[in-house]
Amino acid sequence: MTPTLSPTTPLTALDRCDRCGAQAYVRVTLAAGGDLLFCGHHFREHEARLRPLALDVQDETTKLTEPATTEIAD
Repeated sequence: MTPTLSPTTPLTALDRCDRCGAQAYVRVTLAAGGDLLFCGHHFREHEARLRPLALDVQDETTKLTEPATTEIAD
């Protein structure tokens, strides 16, 4: 049995945009059921049409502007 992901499950590098295949940073859970994954670009392009259909929008596009952290081993 495959567990159902909740909308709060963080998106990972394995989650891909349903439109272009780039890394997904937005999950749109549809009121009619199911969800769609989008890169930031395609979400912005389709946002006005998606919002009325959405039960929830998980937007993690802030990850795109977070500074990278680098750990240095001693």
